[in-house]
Amino acid sequence: MTPPGAGKARVPGATYARLRPEYPTNGGERRVAEEDAKPASDEAHSAFTPPLGVPLPPPPAGEHPTSEFALPEGVTPGGAPPKPPAVSLIRPEQPWQDRMRVMLRTPLTERPSAERIAAPEDETVLPVPRILDLTLRIGELLLAGGEGAEDVEASMFAVGHAFGLDRIETTVTFTLLSVTHQPSLVDDPVTVNRTVRRRGTDYNRLAAVFRLVDDITDPLVTVTLEDAYRRLAEIRRNRHPYPKWALTVASGLLAGAASVLVGGGSLVFVAAAVGAMLGDRLAWTASARGLPEFYQFVLFAIPPAAVGVALKFADVDVRYSAVITGGLFALLPGRALVAAVQDGLTGYYITAAARLLEVLYLFVGIIVGVLGVLYVGVRLHAEFDPDLAAVHLERPVTSLVAAMVLTATFAVLLQQERSTVLIVTLNGGVAWLIYGSMHDTADVSPVLSTAVAAGLVGLFGQLLSRYRYASALPYVTAAIGPLLPGSSTYFGLLGLAQGDVNGGIRSLLTAATLALAIAVGVNLGGEMARLFIPQPARGVAPGRKERKASKRTRGF
Repeated sequence: MTPPGAGKARVPGATYARLRPEYPTNGGERRVAEEDAKPASDEAHSAFTPPLGVPLPPPPAGEHPTSEFALPEGVTPGGAPPKPPAVSLIRPEQPWQDRMRVMLRTPLTERPSAERIAAPEDETVLPVPRILDLTLRIGELLLAGGEGAEDVEASMFAVGHAFGLDRIETTVTFTLLSVTHQPSLVDDPVTVNRTVRRRGTDYNRLAAVFRLVDDITDPLVTVTLEDAYRRLAEIRRNRHPYPKWALTVASGLLAGAASVLVGGGSLVFVAAAVGAMLGDRLAWTASARGLPEFYQFVLFAIPPAAVGVALKFADVDVRYSAVITGGLFALLPGRALVAAVQDGLTGYYITAAARLLEVLYLFVGIIVGVLGVLYVGVRLHAEFDPDLAAVHLERPVTSLVAAMVLTATFAVLLQQERSTVLIVTLNGGVAWLIYGSMHDTADVSPVLSTAVAAGLVGLFGQLLSRYRYASALPYVTAAIGPLLPGSSTYFGLLGLAQGDVNGGIRSLLTAATLALAIAVGVNLGGEMARLFIPQPARGVAPGRKERKASKRTRGF
């Protein structure tokens, strides 16, 4: 009679031989019974197999680690492994973003299982490839829309767990998405990936994807796999909420409002709007010809700077510097900078480095366009006085109205839903009011004032996103528009054009500091918002101590 657990071993150079399990004798020797013929030669024996009659080597010492694929103690070969203790996320009424973020910030060995919409009776019939494909497609739309890497992973986790795939791991980089599913430690994993090749700013589509993920993870809403695919196809086919001509007009209004924000009047408003609209048309033409985004930024930056230089040559009594600064506000990549710093602060360093490199290239494009025009003006003996341009005018009401107009037009450029434009406009007005109160009235440094105002933007944005179960980007990105360092950027470029390298670099470093203050403030405000939101608690298995979702590394 063959003992249970007997199997077949492939013997090189011979036929299959069924070997019984090894039973140690009192002398510690091995006794093997062969049921078939012995191999023809000694070549069939492994070089690492002791010959018959030789005692087995001693077992490894206890300090050696055991493979995670080894059978646990008390489990016989061929028997079913014991079920793990029931550990699950409780408080399912919390938003799925918070529940999935708890999983992402928990070590893999202690990660709880998420609640499912409906646990299938037979998990072997799950369409694993299709579920993974849907997960990747949703993550692709979110990453292409500018969402942070942590939120993209949280969305992919939520979709996978909702359709019954508990053991999945996701990886998000700047251009590559990957998801792996392994049913158990002894089964082969299934890994699929997807490359994000095209990026586009469309927060309307971003909000629709978040609604889809929220419905998939909602236990009270039944969304099948086919329904999810159908809705995802509809989201891809949806047109932008605003046509191209509306975006061009919004670019002009944004530049005009920004010029008023830095001290310009009505004539400056018109000049900045005209320059920005011409630059937008040039950028659209370059985009239609397939030119990279770097050259699109170069072409966009030329007309506003040219209009400002032309006003200087015409000897018109206006703040020509405000015209150029207003055009810069429509170009500064605040969205990409905030996403880059957010990824870095949450531990996604590769994605953060790639985003920062993207910001650097776009900023260099702006520098090339504006600096080229300013250099031509200086060579033609145009006298630009940076001290006169740096005069600060305190106009609280006018500045507040200009900041709100700038925020509203920025929201239109981001293709936000119409229902969110008013909310984000109010958020931007509050941010500028806080900044003006601290900087102009209390004489606080501009860096600290900017950081506090951006922190309130992030705080309100996170609270609004949790209230509406949506992404925080539509409530945050446009609201930081009035805080962008347009004036410091202009003064830096002017100093480089006039040969004042030290002064120009000093102003550009100030602009970079203000930009980082905005990004860090927004992220810190979002983290503070979670202090006011009840966090999803975790059920802890018996005999195990609960651990925090994040762990301090002390830098090593």
